[in-house]
Amino acid sequence: MLSHKMDLAELEDEMKKRIIALVSVVTLLSALFLVGCGSKKDTIIVGTEAGFAPYEYMKGNEVVGIDMDIAKEIADYLGKELEIRNMEFDGALLAVQNGTIDFVAAGVSVDEERLEKMDFSIDYVNSTEVVVVNKENPTVASIDDLDNKIVGVQQGNIADFWVEENIQAKEIRRYTKFAQAAEDLKNGKIDCIVMDQFPAEDMVATNPELTILDGVLFEDKYAIAVQKGNKELLDDINTVIEQLKKDGKIEQFTAEHTKKN
Repeated sequence: MLSHKMDLAELEDEMKKRIIALVSVVTLLSALFLVGCGSKKDTIIVGTEAGFAPYEYMKGNEVVGIDMDIAKEIADYLGKELEIRNMEFDGALLAVQNGTIDFVAAGVSVDEERLEKMDFSIDYVNSTEVVVVNKENPTVASIDDLDNKIVGVQQGNIADFWVEENIQAKEIRRYTKFAQAAEDLKNGKIDCIVMDQFPAEDMVATNPELTILDGVLFEDKYAIAVQKGNKELLDDINTVIEQLKKDGKIEQFTAEHTKKN
């Protein structure tokens, strides 16, 4: 009888050991699973405003463009997944200052005021600023005829600052989307739009009522913005841009996004 009781006790001990071992295996597998999930590529976030073709624009539900191609190259170089956040231009610049996004690629010009608030990469493209008018009812005769006119610009864009400092405009109408500026120009609510040549060419291609005046208003350069003091990321971005320039890939990106179907 005593021997039988001892056998039961040994059996219970053995079962407890097996249960403990099973729990340990399950715990280990769970830990490995969590580690595996965490081993996915980190994410790097780019902010942009997808209404500035060919630099950034919508293709279906996807944000594409020259800047997005460059952003993908940066993410690949860093071994990270790229997350694109489409937002208003000014909002993107504020977000990178606050560190809620990693960098801004949105046809960003560099000026002294911005340099005080964020850091910039080397430039990757030269931009040419032109004037778009209503072809059917032009109220601006030439690029020298902007005084006392209602001039449309993208809010926060370099054209916004340039017009404010150099033109005695009747009014500067600031837009977050060039599409709305185009509609207002067609409807006679503004006299012209000052903007980059490539987006201007895209605009007139889809709005035959509009045209680009002869001549260049001014020239500028675009760079990528990062949070002030983020030297490590800035150095990596500069390395990528230098290589893209050397390989001629930025010209390739430009050709791909400016070709007309």
